[in-house]
Amino acid sequence: MGGIYLEEQERPLKLHFIPYPAPGHMIPLCDIATLFASNGHHVTIITTPSNAQTLRKSIPSLRLRTVPFPSRQVGLPNGVENLSAVSDIVNTARVHQATMLLRGPIEQLMEQEPPDCVIADFLFPWVHEVAKKLNIPRLAFNGFSLFAVCAMDKKARCNLPEAITWNATPPKILTKFMEPLLETERKSEGIIVNNFAELDGKEYIEQYEKSAGHKAWHVGPASLICGRRGERGGKSVMDAEECLSWLNSKRVKSVVYICFGSLCHFPDKQLYEMARGIEASGYDFIWVVPEKRGKEEENKWLPMGFEERNEGKGIIIKGWAPQLLILGHHAIGAFLTHCGWNSTLEAVCAGVPMVTWPVHDEQFYNEKLVTQVRRIGLEVGAREWGVVGFGERKHLVPADCIANAITRLMDGRDEALAIRRRAMDYAQKAAQALAPGGSSHTNFTALVRHLKRLRDSASLHQ
Repeated sequence: MGGIYLEEQERPLKLHFIPYPAPGHMIPLCDIATLFASNGHHVTIITTPSNAQTLRKSIPSLRLRTVPFPSRQVGLPNGVENLSAVSDIVNTARVHQATMLLRGPIEQLMEQEPPDCVIADFLFPWVHEVAKKLNIPRLAFNGFSLFAVCAMDKKARCNLPEAITWNATPPKILTKFMEPLLETERKSEGIIVNNFAELDGKEYIEQYEKSAGHKAWHVGPASLICGRRGERGGKSVMDAEECLSWLNSKRVKSVVYICFGSLCHFPDKQLYEMARGIEASGYDFIWVVPEKRGKEEENKWLPMGFEERNEGKGIIIKGWAPQLLILGHHAIGAFLTHCGWNSTLEAVCAGVPMVTWPVHDEQFYNEKLVTQVRRIGLEVGAREWGVVGFGERKHLVPADCIANAITRLMDGRDEALAIRRRAMDYAQKAAQALAPGGSSHTNFTALVRHLKRLRDSASLHQ
């Protein structure tokens, strides 16, 4: 959707984007960078060599500048520069530690080529100091819904517009990690939100802006900005045409899509329960499971005879899948999801209702936006709030809970039909938000004007 917003003012903005090296953060921020570039602004994405290779495949037209990733300094193998490349807590911490060491080379680059504004992930808190030192305006991006930010933020959470029943309490270590980041985020010129105002809701936007004291700019959904891409963020391990051909053979809204993103790795016991629940529901399915790196007997977690019994009824994809293409297909009737924000928003845009199974980070907040606030999904009953998406779990979600939630959403009864109608309504609102005069279109235009005023004001005072 190049040139989706026509910007009439002269002299384009010069913008630097700094995405955090995790798929859920990189993909939407780079889509938003594409939005600015397609409207004639000069965009540079600052990243590291391995991540640049991935980005060049999906956004070849954007200018990339790379700085070295300090793998050896933190004890990582060369080339491991993204959270999706690790599957244990030690190496997760090492990747994050390495991102804190990127300050020096990125600061040097920004000094050499000062932008009109830097738009960086909030997981780089040091960007605030660099921008302040260089007198460059900073916008923050965190990849969450604003509803989740409100729920996380202790100032906003005390006064949420409605009573929310939480299924679990966030781990203390997560709260301790997030609070200083949100505090630094509030010192920015504002936050860019990958969502549309109608989904977060006017009441939550007003609550956030009142408590945080700065502006939230809703300019999404990012997945609609550049149109549908079969390899958005990665190369699918299954040919997109093969997948679509299989879906074409299925009835409308008869298939359940199951995917937990790139950072969730369930233990074998939970995968076994999931397989039993999927089979017990009786519906056709596409199930995406992460690659079991370096492990033999990959399918030992499947019930005996599962693949034989479900031949023709289901597909198991091990690795990255063409999610946008799958969700957009008329055969998909429900999405069993971890409630990562990218996946949640992609389902909303496709009008697909969700069975929610949050695992870690802000996913439990996103679940409540889906099930309790907007009522476009049903909960599977997850109660264990993790710090990361892998490792052993104390509590399993049993097969009968999984089968029951899928059946309730797929059986065509009144409850399911009402949820499906609301899901389709929000899909229409998502598309309208990006159209001329829509909420995201209007926000983007206003944001560009705001940034130009900041630039022009700074020029006058030099």
